[in-house]
Amino acid sequence: MSWMFERLRLSVFGESHGKAIGAVIEGLPAGEAVDLEAIKCCMERRKGKSAAVSTTRGESDEVEILSGLYRGKTTGTPLALQIVNRTQRSEDYDLTVFRPSHADYTAQIRYGGNADMRGGGHFSGRLTAPLVAAGAIAKQILGRRAIEVEAFVSSVGAVKGLTYESVSDPTEIAARRTEVVGALDDESAMLAVIRAAREQGDSVGGTVDCVAAGLPAGYGDPLWYGVESRLAAMLFGIPAVKGVEFGRGFGLAEMRGSEANDPFALREGRVVTTSNRSGGINGGITNGMPLTFRTAFRPTPTIFVPQKTVTAEGRETEYSVKGRHDGCIVPRAAVVVECAAALILLDLAERYR
Repeated sequence: MSWMFERLRLSVFGESHGKAIGAVIEGLPAGEAVDLEAIKCCMERRKGKSAAVSTTRGESDEVEILSGLYRGKTTGTPLALQIVNRTQRSEDYDLTVFRPSHADYTAQIRYGGNADMRGGGHFSGRLTAPLVAAGAIAKQILGRRAIEVEAFVSSVGAVKGLTYESVSDPTEIAARRTEVVGALDDESAMLAVIRAAREQGDSVGGTVDCVAAGLPAGYGDPLWYGVESRLAAMLFGIPAVKGVEFGRGFGLAEMRGSEANDPFALREGRVVTTSNRSGGINGGITNGMPLTFRTAFRPTPTIFVPQKTVTAEGRETEYSVKGRHDGCIVPRAAVVVECAAALILLDLAERYR
């Protein structure tokens, strides 16, 4: 599938149990250094730090850059990257039933039974690996434009942690993010919720907060081309995302205007707002304050609890999955949100450069 930006184009290819997955990025500026170790660090975050939380599939996720890089710098031509799948177990999947809340049924209708749905196929969270690799490159280029993007886990199930309302400095977020869950404070309660669900063959969801700092005022456009619109469209392409809010988001609906507004002030000759309930965006355009948004992830539908479903032949049945799954995908999803946002923000930065 391809995503058209204004300056960039991203194509993601492959299936969960195919030979390889990857991405092609077109429109990257020439001469930008690419740190392969920085890409590896992002990939390690997406893999997860603990088998007690994440899937035991255990892919190495080694990123091989096939083109568009010469002597460690972008060439300006399409950059292609590939990640080989090495530990598929297709026998764990019964393709004759529609797994509840998966894309099995809709893909059957859309593609007439021709899609490779092993492990979720092209709809799988496995496809976020090349997205992270591409976004890791975007993050590096943004860093040289003094724009930093960091994400962290703000809740797991009903357990809530610190949010961007408490911490909105990307440098502090990167320094404080915990090793396993990726929250900013004590993660023990979140880990307990995940383990309890997993022991019961179930799963839990949660939220990821993201902050981008260093964005100048004036990026974006009104209406459908606003920064919120562009980011939301990209974020909803991440499997399991079911909600996105900017700034105080849905909380603004409970306030009066006098509570929700962000007053303007002058600080050292620069226009700022004394609060940031709008999340750094007014009228679809950045106002120079940190851009803050929250993404909600549903519990992974791949669970061991028996569920009612329908077979491809049209018969009602009961089904429970086999194989490997995450008790909670949220700890692995934070870097996906971060890298997806970086791609949108790089496109904006290149447009207004």
